[in-house]
Amino acid sequence: MDSPGYVVLSRLALQPRATELLAHNIANADTPGFRAHRMVFAAHLDRQRGTAAPPGGARVAYVEDRASWRDTTAGALQHTANPLDVAIAGDGFFAVETPRGERYTRAGRFSLDIDRRVVDMEGHPVLDVESRPIVIAAADTRIEVLGDGTLRSENGVIARLRVVRFDDPQRLRAEGDRLFAADDPPLPVERPALVQGAVEGSNVRPVIELTRLMAELREFQFAAQFVEREGERLSSAVERILRRRGAA
Repeated sequence: MDSPGYVVLSRLALQPRATELLAHNIANADTPGFRAHRMVFAAHLDRQRGTAAPPGGARVAYVEDRASWRDTTAGALQHTANPLDVAIAGDGFFAVETPRGERYTRAGRFSLDIDRRVVDMEGHPVLDVESRPIVIAAADTRIEVLGDGTLRSENGVIARLRVVRFDDPQRLRAEGDRLFAADDPPLPVERPALVQGAVEGSNVRPVIELTRLMAELREFQFAAQFVEREGERLSSAVERILRRRGAA
């Protein structure tokens, strides 16, 4: 197989990863705070060493999977009847405590555990501005969350939610579908915009993702047909060469 066939094969080799990312996005279309992932393709130039380019020749560019990036567009707010559900209407992440250390999330669907700690959907304690778990006493029955993250009840202020941001959110590492780990130190959001009784939905739009998935499948079919035709062309060329040599 010559260069065109190898170029197409380099694209086919990356097809499973592209399809996997799209399928992962579709599967999390209803996951609170989920951010869609996209692939970053690049052209890898292949230069033949120790020889000059032939007349009229060009460099061969193979498809290369460079990385994936996270779509940071905010999801739509979904209003609920739970006073502990909190959405971030703007920049920032909630901080939660996990066995692996502090992690960050946009999924503000919170509840109380058996110890009356405010926890996320996986049971991780939500942290306040002092990096301590937030505990709501049994006497606090009417919970109010202010726009700046302050939690208060009929008995007064309870705590203030810790909301942080990062200079480069693309450097965050996803752990599961809701949590992120960070190598860079978080920066406090001085004036967060929080909405009580709401959660941020996924920013995945299923119709668009399905359209992209169908486009990927069409590209796969086209590339597979090209490879098949290229193989037939090369086999035919080899057969003609052998016939001419046999006739000579």
